Amino acid sequence: MPAINLPDRLERTTTMDGPIQQLTRLIRGRLRQGRLRDLLHGVPIGHPLHPLLATGTLGCFVGVGVLDATDGDPRDARVLLGAGIAGTIPTAAAGIADWSMLHREQQRVGLVHAAANIAALGLYTGSLVLRLAGYERAGRMLGYAGLGALGLGGYLGGHMSYRQAAGANHAESVTHLVPLGWHDLCRLPDLPEGRPVTRRLGYIDLFVLRHSGGVSVLADRCAHLAGPLHQGNVVIEGGERCVSCPWHGSTFRLSNGSVVHGPATAPQPAFETRIRPDGLVQVKPIHL
Repeated sequence: MPAINLPDRLERTTTMDGPIQQLTRLIRGRLRQGRLRDLLHGVPIGHPLHPLLATGTLGCFVGVGVLDATDGDPRDARVLLGAGIAGTIPTAAAGIADWSMLHREQQRVGLVHAAANIAALGLYTGSLVLRLAGYERAGRMLGYAGLGALGLGGYLGGHMSYRQAAGANHAESVTHLVPLGWHDLCRLPDLPEGRPVTRRLGYIDLFVLRHSGGVSVLADRCAHLAGPLHQGNVVIEGGERCVSCPWHGSTFRLSNGSVVHGPATAPQPAFETRIRPDGLVQVKPIHL
């Protein structure tokens, strides 16, 4: 049997669950649904914002390490340090917003990921202070220590992204699973008026809502973390009928699956519908 590595142990430990629950409640209470939270999640750009910001910040700190290792210009190293430290503020804000909307196993790893990055920030800040005071050698040593802490944080962040799929699109890949063209779904009389239900089309589950304007259909698994949309609330946003995921509140337009509110950033796969004269509801994928 292979040895259990650090991220696997962190996923399973429950010792951090108390603080995690309190922090999650605090963050969600302060950062309510709206433009700021959507911005931090990355809704306007259609992708999570935190990895983009983290890449820039990491690049600054790695650049400092390269300059130190090659006896580069101390002034250039100080400039990169300052830029990296300043970049941690929006990077951390976006990361905190995302972290508060994850599953508990993901949050356990994420908390240690954040602690490693906080340690790196402290070391890099001390490094900059020492360099500005003229203690260049000591500043470099702290910089190398900061790079080590940053490496641990990056390792755990990669585990969250690629093993635990935090930030990935969890909606079904309709393009690969549903052929082009119209498909028979169900009969209109079998759908309750105004109440979402789930119906199956081939390999995927669909969110289906019969309403006065016809029938709206989306993939049922939420793009954020695969929550069941048919158990969510139908709401009106900007005069349009939308559905809000019951797990973390991601909100999608029923007309085309586009994101209204995060934490989801990927659009929800949507279907065009038509009703035949005999009452059979047919659907075909909408490609945004």
